[in-house]
Formats: sequence, C-alpha cells, structure tokens
Amino acid sequence: MAWRTNLFFRVPVFFILMMSLGGCASPGLIIKNMEPIMEELNTSVNKNPDVDMVRDALPANLIQLDGFIEAAPNTKLLVRGSEGYFGYTFAFVEEKDKKRASMLYLKARDYALRVLMENRYFRQDFHKSPDVFKASLTELSKSDVPALYWAANNWMAWIALNLDNPEVLMDVPRVEAMLLRVVELDETYYYGSAHATLGAFYASRSKAIGGDPEQARYHFERAFELSGSRLLFVHLLYAQYYAYQIQDRELFVKTLEAVIATPVDYFPEKNFANEIAKRKAKVLLADVDSYF
Repeated sequence: MAWRTNLFFRVPVFFILMMSLGGCASPGLIIKNMEPIMEELNTSVNKNPDVDMVRDALPANLIQLDGFIEAAPNTKLLVRGSEGYFGYTFAFVEEKDKKRASMLYLKARDYALRVLMENRYFRQDFHKSPDVFKASLTELSKSDVPALYWAANNWMAWIALNLDNPEVLMDVPRVEAMLLRVVELDETYYYGSAHATLGAFYASRSKAIGGDPEQARYHFERAFELSGSRLLFVHLLYAQYYAYQIQDRELFVKTLEAVIATPVDYFPEKNFANEIAKRKAKVLLADVDSYF
C-alpha cells in the first residue's frame, strides 16, 4: 500500500515533467497513457479502510482530476470526477457544511452532464418539460449508464440538501426518470446502487407527494440482491429512510447495529465506502430517539 500512496503524490509532478519534456506529445495522449495508473489509484483508495488517511488525501486527488479535465476532458475523466466528488462530499462534507456540499454536488453533477450532453436529443430536451426530457432518455444506451447514474445521484443529493427551496422540487421528476432509465439499461451498474437511490427516494417522501413504501422496499431488496448485501451504504439508507418511513424502530436499530458490527474486509473492494457507512450508522443510532 505504501508504494501506491507515494505514487499518489508523485503523479502531479510526473504529469508536469511529461508536459515539459514531451515535446510534441499532446495533453490528451499523456493523460490517456496515465489511465492505468489512475485506475490503480482508484482501486487503492476503494480498498483502503483507513478513512482518515483517505480523507486527507482525496482533495489533492480531486484537484488533480480537475486539472486533467481542464487539460483534456474525456468521458472517463468526467465520470471519475463526478464519482470522486460525490464520494468525498457524501463522506466528509454534507453533514458539516450544507452550502459547500451543495456546491460540490452540483459540480459533480455537471461533470457527468457534460458527457450526457454529447447526445443531441438529451442536450436539446434537457430544459424542456419533464415528459419531453424523459422521452429523450430513450436515446441513451448502456454505455451512457455511468454518466447517467452519477449525474442523477449527485442531483438527488443536492435536492435532498435544498428541500427548503420549493423550486428544487421541479427537478425531482427528471432525476427519478434518470434513475429509472439506469435501471432499465443496466440495473447491475455499481452493484445495483440505482435501486438503492430509488429506494431512498420513494421512502423519503410522504404518499401525498409521491412516496411509496412498497416501491421503496422493492428497490432496496433488489439492491441487496444485486450487491450480495455487501455494500453497507445500502443497509444504511434502508434504515435511514425505509425503516423510518414505516416507523419500525426495531428494524432501524437492528439494521444499523448489523452495519456497525460488520468486520473490515467484508467486501475488500469497497472497504472505504463500507467504513464510511459504519461511521454514519453510529451517528444515526446515537440519534435514534429523534427518529421515533
């Protein structure tokens, strides 16, 4: 792990040297040649259970990504930037600084939207009525799923932080349509996480404004199935939104206690995300009396 951590901080220097000495090499070619290194760095971060170390390192990584995108934007970089900013904001910002988290979620959303805007139907109908916008989503294909998912996920997170502004509710049908389209095109993407987001969405609203506990339960159960119940944030959302919606305190407590008790390396590829879920579960459990 140490060599990967050291490499993390050497990459920007390496990039500058390549830009200076590469002569005729274009920024796009240089960045493309670095993609295998960036993949390994991403894998290393996801496997790392040391949340505090990752917290300290991520800002440099994200700023580096911003620079790469500025120099030579491409689909992979934009999607990676959208995912990275979402993870950082969800893990470390939204509970401490709502205004900053809102800004970062919009930045992450817009990175992914830049990919989707390459589709002319999506681009020309983006600001039209929800029905017209929803129809444009049929022009997207499975290859668009990563950008579609991260755009919707960040957008939904932004909405959740800004419910005191009634105007944000106008965006809800668009985000719901995007997530449903992800499920149609590839429900397995990111271990079925679109189902988890939809579950939280349907469980977070009253029936009067489109909430549906049965739909919520269906999507959570599908997310559990597709992830093999290994992604702890699915359980976290299940307790936070579904158990709360149906006012089942026992389910709430039992689910969160199970998350907290899960050992490190239960799902090695997602150690970091699972450790974040465990931290958030402790906060929710300590505040159980305010929910029930």
